[in-house]
Amino acid sequence: MTKQALKTVLVTGASSGIGAAYADRFARRGHDLVLVARNGDRMREAAAKLRAETGVAIDVLPADLTVAAELEQIEARLRDDPRIGVLINNAGAVLPGGFLDADNAAQDWLIRLNVTAPTRLARAVAPRFVAEGAGAIVNIASVLALAPEIMPGIYAATKSYMLTLSQSLQTELGPRGLYVQAVLPATTRTEIWKRSGRSAEAIAGMMDVWELVDAALVGFDRGEAVTIPPLPEIAQWNEFATARMAMLPNFRQEHPAARYRR
Repeated sequence: MTKQALKTVLVTGASSGIGAAYADRFARRGHDLVLVARNGDRMREAAAKLRAETGVAIDVLPADLTVAAELEQIEARLRDDPRIGVLINNAGAVLPGGFLDADNAAQDWLIRLNVTAPTRLARAVAPRFVAEGAGAIVNIASVLALAPEIMPGIYAATKSYMLTLSQSLQTELGPRGLYVQAVLPATTRTEIWKRSGRSAEAIAGMMDVWELVDAALVGFDRGEAVTIPPLPEIAQWNEFATARMAMLPNFRQEHPAARYRR
């Protein structure tokens, strides 16, 4: 992604886990950073360390992206700061239990964080990226976007939205200079599990967060539209994508398929 060389990178959910790893890796590539998360103290501590080790400039913006006024401040920064050339839409959460265990307030909160906030941030910055003919948006989705059977509740649905949003934006705006990457991690060793009331130790096959981000950045450098770090054979994804595309001509039908006629 040469057009993003040394552009400032804004990372949401940057205080820990995947977001903190992205911040570290981009800083070591020489990019200035804007770090966004609720935990300002933790971000300031990490920023001081990265400044000392890499010499990059780092702004820390504490914000709760589920609070409208605070989300608007981050939108304004993305919209108005021409130095920002990469948005990492990483902030997200999981709710404990299944669909019936979370009340309306909890589910509304999760949708605001996992769906509304990244959509609005992308919308804030995309017009500038398109006008400049360059820019990148990385949306952290999940393999659950393809496998909702694995986890109960609406988390998988929010990540399915992020995958579809990424593909839609890449199709619509990719020809105009915007690069959109959807990253689909499997279970990754981050604090999200503790916050959701789940034990990370009880989950088999959990990937180290640094390995996850390093793999995602290989996909970023290659310009992949969809990056699935745990998938051994890209042929499986290609076959899935080909099968999906093969259905598209059949979707425009004046009448229902014969199998649905009485």
